[in-house]
Amino acid sequence: MITIHTHTTSGWRLSLLVSMLTSAFSSHAFSEEDKPSLPPVVVTAARTPQLQSDALLHTTVITAQQIRDSQAPDLPSLLSREAGLQITQSGGVGSATGMFLRGADTRQTLVIIDGVPMTKQDATGTVSIEHMMLDQIDRVEIVRGNVSSIYGSGAVGGVIQIFTKAGSGTPGVSGSVEAGSRNTQRISASARGGDGGLRYGLVVSDYATRGFSSVNTSQSSLANSDRDGYRNQSVNGSIAKSWSDGHEIGLRFINSVGKADYDSAFGLATDRHESRTTVNSFTAFSNNRMTDNWNSRFSLSESSDDLTTREYSTTTTRNYYQTKTQVAEWSNEIVVSPQWLVTAGANRQWQRFSSEAYGSNDDYRRSTYSVFGGLQGTIERHQWQFNARQDDTGGLSATTGYAGYGFKLDQNVKLIANLSNAFSAPPLGYLYGAYGNSALKPEYARSVEAGIQYSDGPTIVRATVFETRTTDQFQWVSTSFTNVKKTRNQGLEVSASQYFMTWELRASLTLQDPIDLSTDERLIRRPTVLGSLGATTKMDQWRIGGDVSYTGSRSDTSATLAAYWLANATARYQIDKKLSVFGRVENLFDANYQTAWGYNQARRGVFVGLNWQP
Repeated sequence: MITIHTHTTSGWRLSLLVSMLTSAFSSHAFSEEDKPSLPPVVVTAARTPQLQSDALLHTTVITAQQIRDSQAPDLPSLLSREAGLQITQSGGVGSATGMFLRGADTRQTLVIIDGVPMTKQDATGTVSIEHMMLDQIDRVEIVRGNVSSIYGSGAVGGVIQIFTKAGSGTPGVSGSVEAGSRNTQRISASARGGDGGLRYGLVVSDYATRGFSSVNTSQSSLANSDRDGYRNQSVNGSIAKSWSDGHEIGLRFINSVGKADYDSAFGLATDRHESRTTVNSFTAFSNNRMTDNWNSRFSLSESSDDLTTREYSTTTTRNYYQTKTQVAEWSNEIVVSPQWLVTAGANRQWQRFSSEAYGSNDDYRRSTYSVFGGLQGTIERHQWQFNARQDDTGGLSATTGYAGYGFKLDQNVKLIANLSNAFSAPPLGYLYGAYGNSALKPEYARSVEAGIQYSDGPTIVRATVFETRTTDQFQWVSTSFTNVKKTRNQGLEVSASQYFMTWELRASLTLQDPIDLSTDERLIRRPTVLGSLGATTKMDQWRIGGDVSYTGSRSDTSATLAAYWLANATARYQIDKKLSVFGRVENLFDANYQTAWGYNQARRGVFVGLNWQP
């Protein structure tokens, strides 16, 4: 039996949020203006295109229009309103970022960019999502739950797949400029198009902010109280050519360089710290329709994450860390009947972690091998999906599986049940770094969930009850990492999207109980309640929106972090078919809050800009 424990002090806030959800998504007639006729197409939940309403795994998608309406500058700001997904940051834009999807550790959520896994192999095991600017991103898909049987190591909490902007359609260029609080400036430009089987796209952007002091000096008196600025310069491009009917070859790349000032709670109050992070991803691919029933894709890719830090104190200290992953993958989709589809493939990775830090030079490497397959289909009102995968990660072997079942009660309502297991291999830094343990085993997780979904065109409301248990979890003990921790998270996720008259509404609610079973204490930085509600409407030339989110209280290493509400407001005025002016207010009510103890978050900010798009 699944139980949820909440604090009575947040009860009125929970009641308010539930009331908002109920009223917002009650049955109403829709306006046909600007309303899509179908839900979005997603590919992450089964490695093959399907309507979001057909996905058995709890999947949400953030579309290009929703990204534009949000006016958020970076990926963490966009993700923070999604069901079951919590973002923590040690400061403002560009600061070190963690994420907890279904309460899983940051390293247990797999991040993919255009099909390429993004991992760090250092002792953090995180991903540099704080350096992903939304000027470069077309849409985001989020799949919750154990999906190692589809994507391999690191997918205990789920998968976040990022799709960068690609070229198609009538050739054209567009541009945007923005300025606002804390001396923030942003400029971006893009060119894209397609003709005669050739499609191409290029996006460049530059973002800079003077920022604020990331460390709260009343909690960490030794930190420098100066402003911590950030600058990001990014470019992504793609080119693809159809050389025959059903056959296409292409290249895609993204490069993001983030330069950040940051504070340390140790040392002298006059110390200065700087970091430079370069995230690269490059893919060459070939898509081929081998027969009428068989589509095949082969890709070669390389991703890297380079971090250089500098500390200016009584002496200057420089440290350098690099993770590089090369991937060769072959995947296939075979239609065996009108109702059944088979997926199969193989993957090989070459992983490397090198560093020059604190007087030590390290270079660690390993290879991984994977084979995977899946079967999905329908029999009358019954829907099935099965996936299995075998992975060998540097000699550490794991077999994972997934079984999903859906039963349609009627045309709109479906019952869903999923059972899966997953694993997370230790990063190279956990195994061989200065405090590594070469005897570490992979973490293992099992998950069971049941849910109900209502769908009608673009309207999708889904409620999922889940429980995930993880064993052999990595934990720092004394001088190294060991496999000692056992955790459990159980709870309820609700996500909803609906069009009501001229309004597009999105909402989420998460009630969870993430527990360290070895101590029976709640996992740090995980609240029991998360919720959000967003709305956007179009009135003549205006497009107006806003969102409000709630994060419950949670413990941290040194204290209890207070619950908080955040609200944002946006507006866009279409001057003519190509030119629009836009603006937003972040942290509308100037909330003073922390997502990690000792680190400040941005207070109220006002931003305005101009966009030209044919």
